[in-house]
Amino acid sequence: MRDAGGHRGRGLAKTIDWSLVVCWLVLILIGWANIYASVHATEEGSIFDFASRSGKQFVWMVTAMGIAGLILFVIPPRIYEGAALPIYLAVIGLLVAVIFLGIEVKGSRSWFAFGPIRFQPAEISKISTSLMLAAVMSQLGYKIGRWKDFILTALIILVPMLIIVGQSETGSALVYVGFIFMLYREGLSGWLIFMVGMAILTFILTLTASPFVACLVLVSVASLCICLYSGRFKWWLLICVPLIVLMAFVPSILDSVTASGEALAEGVAEVADGDATGSFVSRIKPLYILLGLVGISLPFVAFQAFRERNMFTHLALISLIGGIILTFSVDFLFNDVLQEHQRKRIEVLLGMKEDPAGVGYNVNQSMIAIGSGGAFGKGYLNGTQTTYGFVPEQSTDFIFCTIGEEWGFAGCAFVILLYVFLIWKIIKNAERSREAFTRIYGYCVACCIFMHLFINIGMTIGLMPVIGIPLPFVSYGGSSLWAFTALLFIFIALNRNERKYF
Repeated sequence: MRDAGGHRGRGLAKTIDWSLVVCWLVLILIGWANIYASVHATEEGSIFDFASRSGKQFVWMVTAMGIAGLILFVIPPRIYEGAALPIYLAVIGLLVAVIFLGIEVKGSRSWFAFGPIRFQPAEISKISTSLMLAAVMSQLGYKIGRWKDFILTALIILVPMLIIVGQSETGSALVYVGFIFMLYREGLSGWLIFMVGMAILTFILTLTASPFVACLVLVSVASLCICLYSGRFKWWLLICVPLIVLMAFVPSILDSVTASGEALAEGVAEVADGDATGSFVSRIKPLYILLGLVGISLPFVAFQAFRERNMFTHLALISLIGGIILTFSVDFLFNDVLQEHQRKRIEVLLGMKEDPAGVGYNVNQSMIAIGSGGAFGKGYLNGTQTTYGFVPEQSTDFIFCTIGEEWGFAGCAFVILLYVFLIWKIIKNAERSREAFTRIYGYCVACCIFMHLFINIGMTIGLMPVIGIPLPFVSYGGSSLWAFTALLFIFIALNRNERKYF
């Protein structure tokens, strides 16, 4: 076979990255085996029994192989770039339609039901968004640093993400945050990723400590960044650090002063009330003192930056103001925007509440199961937590704890290494691509798989809130397996098309 230039093309065996195919196959087989392990005690029959989850998963696996073959050998790879917009718009339509026409499952209206078959549009939205991002960002003249292009890119990500949030599918929506790593590869400033991290830290500090602590950390980080960028690190050490340290002790000082004043005015018997009053004052007044100092300093810093034409300082000050606004918005976001079960899960995760028999039950039992596996596990089908059904949703969201209990640390490490290898190979192939469309799509695939891996495993070991998100290729479910198979094999097909002639 020859291309237009007369060069001989490479054969099938050399153009397909078989390591990705084998990795995918091993993962789905591991998933199938562990799905059977998680349900064999409650669902009688063999692993091929179509009435059980393991039997149904076998059907999904066979059909997924058909999807993989169709994408690799039938559908022309060139079609994806031109079809990106129609596919994207069609999936957006499905995401909206499911809110009104879908069925409600565990408080989320995100599933279409066709008899015994259920379909979740949020799963394929990752494919459509990845294709659309690749199509737009690979266009000649695109620059992510240009506002027009940046806003268009942000809208492509935010539109499906916000619709999925409206379906109460927070976990699926959170995956879209992972696209920020692809954007960074394509030229997005690392400061945006840093600011996203600071926003998350501010939210957590406001909930677990106080608005004062959150604002003090924001001021510390903003002043350090400004001084480092402006070459005035000595100023930060000599002026900012002493002021920050002094402000850190203001709550304690006010507590002591208020307690002493109450004791003198009302007698020794009223010292306890004085302490309560002091505690209240220490929560309110220090924040206002800090904001007062910030308000006084901002005009001078902004004026100096204007004289020096230092745009970074202006952006840092705007970010600081935005962070302070976020601090005062946390209470509204937490109590009025998040649903009750989401609030409880965050409170348990951050240690604000202990609820091992309620919201924290799944995570508690999952950690017991993983911890009891030891180095090499209890053996296949011998897990007690698994066999007796102590962990709910063990074949779907908590499938990793089955691996941990029955295969131990060695099994967990092997599965994680498979994912690491898969992501590494995708990124390596993406970097070698001659076409920007293939490279960008490959990074999108890697980001989606990474986010699912990070959130799902973090959820099972208590590092992430329980938000209901499957482990790619391993968790039970047809929509998830089909969607991830299509997501991966579209990239393999694009990569195969490029490897034909080099």
